[in-house]
Amino acid sequence: MTKPLTYADAGVDIDKANRFVGAVKKIAASTSRKGVLGRIGGFGGLFAPDWSGMSDPILVSATDGVGTKLKIAFMLDRHDSVGIDLVAMSVNDIIVQGARPLFFLDYLSVGKLDESTATAVVSGVGEGCRQAQCALIGGETAEMPGLYAGNEYDLAGFAVGLVDRQAILDGSTIQSGDQLIGIASSGLHSNGYSLVRKICFAHLGLKIDAHVAELGQPVGEALLTPTRIYVETLFDTLTEIALRGAAHITGGGLSENIIRVVPKGLGIEIRQHSWPVPPIFHFLQQAGKVENAEMQRTFNNGIGLVVFVRESDAQQTLDRLNSTNQKAWHIGRVVPQTRNKDRVGWI
Repeated sequence: MTKPLTYADAGVDIDKANRFVGAVKKIAASTSRKGVLGRIGGFGGLFAPDWSGMSDPILVSATDGVGTKLKIAFMLDRHDSVGIDLVAMSVNDIIVQGARPLFFLDYLSVGKLDESTATAVVSGVGEGCRQAQCALIGGETAEMPGLYAGNEYDLAGFAVGLVDRQAILDGSTIQSGDQLIGIASSGLHSNGYSLVRKICFAHLGLKIDAHVAELGQPVGEALLTPTRIYVETLFDTLTEIALRGAAHITGGGLSENIIRVVPKGLGIEIRQHSWPVPPIFHFLQQAGKVENAEMQRTFNNGIGLVVFVRESDAQQTLDRLNSTNQKAWHIGRVVPQTRNKDRVGWI
């Protein structure tokens, strides 16, 4: 007699998934904040926003993943920081529009659920939410046998934030003469990893644990450094500065991200030697013989966030950032756009 088949025979273990949900509930509880209703396990996450003090509240949302940086986590078999990257990529996108993050949801897709790995991943998501001052209120874990090799997985997530309409940072008030303040990144963040892996592993033939003298650490450790989350920077450190706009430096680098918030008719000049470029970028450029223009549009090159301020506020902005041990530099200015001239100039 043929044995009756079960979902587990097909590679999906519901009992294991249920045990994992128990771990997720504890992680989510550690990120709870005012407004969270219910608990993990329902069909949807519940959140009651506090509209008090707002004349016209606006919700702002963003979604993203971690990309091929996950390959570094697989190679190192270390999974406790990519969740921070996941949260960072979404919350950094909404804060530059003036929105405080409220809550976050994640999506973890695996070929075969490994409870230890999955718990490490979601623990990182929890840490990212704590840094972003938002709540993890739900998510999804999907076990899909045959879709991923070995113990590989993919991550996606989205954040929702709140801003009063009058406080939206959309760059509309940016004027010629405004100054660009660049705030340090923690490294590569989560962009450009397809090129990074080609340089390090295909071109140089490095092992993931190879010590690189220029970096002062193993290459895998440098590449797995989590993305910096800038919530505290914008809403605590710079709360008294009248920002004209802000830009999250992700894929496209400085060249393509800063100009996204600058009104038509204006351009920017970036002073390319006005900040110290971290060793990881020098190493990649030299090892891969990458041209400057390609570096500028692929990587953040040490600047993870840019804020636009009036010239009269530039020094105060730098002083406030440096007083809290945040590295920041005066990296450029807004200029009138000249006909037949690129909107982004490097000087």
